[in-house]
Amino acid sequence: MKKSSLRRTLSATAVAGGTAALMMAGIAGASAHVSVDPNKTAANSYALLTFGVPHGCGTSGTTKVAISLPEELTDATPTVNANWTVEKVTENLPEPKKLEDGTSITKRTSQIVYTAKAPLDPHMRDALVLSVKLPDAAGKTIYFPTYQTCETGKTDWIEIPKDGQSEDDLKSPAPAIAITPADAAGDHHAASTVSTVQAAAVTDDGSQARSWAGLIAGIAGLGLGGAAFFRSRSAKPAPAKATTK
Repeated sequence: MKKSSLRRTLSATAVAGGTAALMMAGIAGASAHVSVDPNKTAANSYALLTFGVPHGCGTSGTTKVAISLPEELTDATPTVNANWTVEKVTENLPEPKKLEDGTSITKRTSQIVYTAKAPLDPHMRDALVLSVKLPDAAGKTIYFPTYQTCETGKTDWIEIPKDGQSEDDLKSPAPAIAITPADAAGDHHAASTVSTVQAAAVTDDGSQARSWAGLIAGIAGLGLGGAAFFRSRSAKPAPAKATTK
């Protein structure tokens, strides 16, 4: 095998390996705080919001996660998670609020509180899923301040970016969703059963799943580079045997 071919093969392999390493670093970054991954963001649509719960208190296990609902929401339906008990916290409204169906309410769900049946191992993650109807507020970002309590210590994911800031500028950003324009076809009911099952089955947030998919692709590229190297070596013609008269 020529040296130039060997260098090209090894370079491609190194690039694939480097890409995989960078993807691993991205996964670590995505795991640093409580995040929310909606399956829909269209105004007035029913959406499943998956909150990824990481190791927010260093080496201490998580015992409770309290997710605050923005004032634009009046209620949320939590998905059952076998690792947690769940309760709704309500608050009285300063004045009655009229709903789309014409009825009025004087209370709303202000917080969903998940309590761990056993502390969540700091080396593990879990996913908590809420079903909500998003508000008619296209172009607006809504925030879900979240309080993570651990066996020792706690972390309040409640920071909201000010003008000129981004989430990356914050130490403990609140999970957020940017509402997009309503679908032309409309969303007539809650998320489908299939979507519900898929969301309930996850053990991480969507960004984490995408990161793992990218990592797998990088590792596959690494394997292909190595395979190409060995095929090139095996394809090298054998030296011709001398013939005798």
